[in-house]
Amino acid sequence: MAKYIINGGSALNGKVFLQGAKNAVLPLFAAALLTEEEVVLNNCPDLLDVDNMARILQSIGADVERHGETIKIRGNLNSYEIPYGLAKELRSSIFLLGSVLARRKKAKVAYPGGCDIGLRPINIHLDAFRELGVKIEEKYGYIYCDASNMQGSHINFDYPSVGATENVMLLAATAKGITTISNAAREPEIEGLQDFLNLMGAKVSGAGTPFITIEGVESLKGTEYTTIPDRIVAGTYLMACAICGGEVEIIGARPAHLHALLSKLSKSGCKIKVNNDKIYIKADRRLLPFERVETQPYPGFPTDLQAPLCALASVACG
Repeated sequence: MAKYIINGGSALNGKVFLQGAKNAVLPLFAAALLTEEEVVLNNCPDLLDVDNMARILQSIGADVERHGETIKIRGNLNSYEIPYGLAKELRSSIFLLGSVLARRKKAKVAYPGGCDIGLRPINIHLDAFRELGVKIEEKYGYIYCDASNMQGSHINFDYPSVGATENVMLLAATAKGITTISNAAREPEIEGLQDFLNLMGAKVSGAGTPFITIEGVESLKGTEYTTIPDRIVAGTYLMACAICGGEVEIIGARPAHLHALLSKLSKSGCKIKVNNDKIYIKADRRLLPFERVETQPYPGFPTDLQAPLCALASVACG
């Protein structure tokens, strides 16, 4: 049985280079299916979820090659059905619903798996697709979609869902007409997807705000793109240093993506310095108690950093 052996009691010191963001690269994989031309993704993290997404793409005909942190994808789709076993392993397989529909006008996918944080219903995805004219049937654990009569529309989300925002962007990129999203998610990963789609020839604007506009185009082309750094991994490193004490420099970050966390750490007594893509933290004393911290959609405090924050709070004063 695998196990971790941790020899604690020492301060953390040194430099760490940040990897690409998993939550950013997975929708980019799906977006790569919107063209038959080659797409090159740089700064891809070496993670199981990324490998599983690559396997799903390969199962429906795409060519996927990995060379270190670079992945090349050519979306030669020969199927519109996402295999049950693979879809069950990865929650982000739901992104493929939008991109496969855009390419093949039909899609069949099992209910996605992967992550059990809360219920994470996908109805918000399906309701948005219906607004775009997609016919949807759910039976025997599968979702069947027909986008033969798809066209642009206005979508107003009850909640700023990251996944649903990304899925609509993928589907609407080549739909007829203009699609607008109100109460869209504002996460940096949304901005990354917009940048990537626009490099492919899409016309998407407004990412990073609650209002996104997608003007459908007839086709998209291949491109090369570098995945944004992982703000959740960066936050985990920062809090590890705050817990253990020491001095750590994180290289390759985007400090603006971490404002909510950096503000909390600074107020608790950590010394924080920011210089372009570098974040320096020094923790040489027991931290002051936190005031109330409530997780919220970006730019609020991220849910994925709630667990390490609890560990940090357990060693703070008060």
